[in-house]
Amino acid sequence: MGMVMSTEAVAIETRDDLSGLLKRIFEPVKPYYSEGFARLHFGNTGAVYPEAVAGFEGFSRMLWGLVPLLASSDETYALWERHLQGIKHGTNPQHPEYWGDVTDYDQRAVEMAAFGLALLLIPEKVWEPLSSEEKEHLSRWLAKINNVKVWDCNWLFFPVLVNLGLKRVGQPYDQQTIDENLARIEQFYVGNGWYTDGAGGHSDYYVPFAIHFYGLVYAKVMENNDPVRSASYKARAVEFAQDFIYWFAADGPAIPYGRSLTYRFAQASFWSAAVFAGIQPFSLGEMKGLIFRHLRWWFQQPIFDSNGLLTIGYTYPNMVMAENYNAPGSPYWALKTFLPLALDKDHPFWQVEEEPLPVLQKQAVQTEPHMVICRDERGQHVVAFNSGHPSSNEHTHTSAKYEKFAYSTVFGFSVPRAEWGLGQGAFDSMLALSEGDNLYRVKRYGEESSVRDQFLYAKWHPWQDVEVKTWIIPGVPWHVRIHRIETSRVLDAADGGFALGLEHGETELLPDATRCVARGATAASGIVNLYGEGKAELIFPNANTNVLHPRTVLPTVKTRVNRGTAMLVSAVYGEVGDDYSWATVPTVQVVGETIIVSFPNRVPIEVNLGAINGE
Repeated sequence: MGMVMSTEAVAIETRDDLSGLLKRIFEPVKPYYSEGFARLHFGNTGAVYPEAVAGFEGFSRMLWGLVPLLASSDETYALWERHLQGIKHGTNPQHPEYWGDVTDYDQRAVEMAAFGLALLLIPEKVWEPLSSEEKEHLSRWLAKINNVKVWDCNWLFFPVLVNLGLKRVGQPYDQQTIDENLARIEQFYVGNGWYTDGAGGHSDYYVPFAIHFYGLVYAKVMENNDPVRSASYKARAVEFAQDFIYWFAADGPAIPYGRSLTYRFAQASFWSAAVFAGIQPFSLGEMKGLIFRHLRWWFQQPIFDSNGLLTIGYTYPNMVMAENYNAPGSPYWALKTFLPLALDKDHPFWQVEEEPLPVLQKQAVQTEPHMVICRDERGQHVVAFNSGHPSSNEHTHTSAKYEKFAYSTVFGFSVPRAEWGLGQGAFDSMLALSEGDNLYRVKRYGEESSVRDQFLYAKWHPWQDVEVKTWIIPGVPWHVRIHRIETSRVLDAADGGFALGLEHGETELLPDATRCVARGATAASGIVNLYGEGKAELIFPNANTNVLHPRTVLPTVKTRVNRGTAMLVSAVYGEVGDDYSWATVPTVQVVGETIIVSFPNRVPIEVNLGAINGE
């Protein structure tokens, strides 16, 4: 295939295949080192931190792959020599490419964590080759992390890893910082293996690819020195894995949800850390299959540019969905998934046969992340139904990334491109409300929410004098949404279904007054108005709004809501394949304050709209 990545299938069967794939990721990076090798300049888009720090970030993130690659063998790798030069120059205050002193809430603190991993796993390659003066420079520079503040979330693990690395090579380290930070992280634990990313934070991919990942690294390197905490981290990871496995489809992809999706195949790094730490929540063959299928799926997506560099985006280059902290080198955090390369070449992981996913339930209730996760019979379409979160934050596109009703491995989700109308808003899996001025509001957080076997519930206020209560009856391929709207304003409402990608073959559009469907070569998406005065319509969102598909069509029910109390009920359809049947459409019956929802081959579900907290 050459060194420029393409979207053809990648063979990953053996350890050599995995290390070869990593080297093919590294090879295109070589021309982008700075003169002193301390920075990597991949592009000219900006982030919240300065360009010099972004260049250091690109350099540092290579370590997440380089360290495992060099940890279990005596092989040399040419790129490492450049990197070692960069470390010497970047930590030397007298060198023009000095990385600078770390300050409070500094991106450099994030990137220092990889140096901690390097000192822990390859001290003979990163520490011993240094002169006494160079060692002093590196240890002093790293120790600066103990004198600054870091964000009160997964960031607390960065000083921990740095101090463990310093301890490993006999340098001064701060045990008090380790103890205090780990004690604070303990307060984020909410049970069943789950954490929140900070007090009251979201339970998103930062739980597996940050908090558990670092916890498992800690558990492995500290299992003798801190056996109690190490055992706790391992036990929690085993428990967490029982839920997290539901986030993966049978053919490799994981559910796109939350922020930092540009880290892409870092989604599977939890399984890599589990193998590294020696825990087996599932068989080695099953975990091997999870990691390898995930990587194969990703390397069939156009995530590299024509020079072979990872891009900002999800399944294609996309600045629209990017975070404020995504610089050109940021996506290389994905290299954390290569951690199994740190295992010895004769480790059983490399010998076992790859296995498919274990048998999973068709529906799994996960109360900690506020989700019910459903999968189709073959496990190729996985949908996380989401009640939402009781608080919000100021990260980019927070509503789109955390408050939609459903997140799908097949249809992804969309973020708004601009503020004008349904096309720019791209409101898939959302109820969007407007005062007739074409400016729409959506749920930003839920003041009340609950997750049960039969439905999810949320109450939210898009305006102070507009209250919306939403019930979601989950299912694949059909799910039902009930919205009860109390309003002092006349509103336009739009209930969006799944956004169907338009790039794969011909798309058949079949709209009528109360229902519409869009059918492509690989999937179909539709919506039916079950109750209310809604009209079905196909919306064509702006390009590059969806994380999976550059161009989409969005089946939507639109209606006018007058002052008072109104009810809107929609049945939403999304299925892999090109077939669909209106004969299976759910039906509703309204009896006073109770709605009875009937699905084919399922027991009817009753929802009491007057119940307190949706119960």
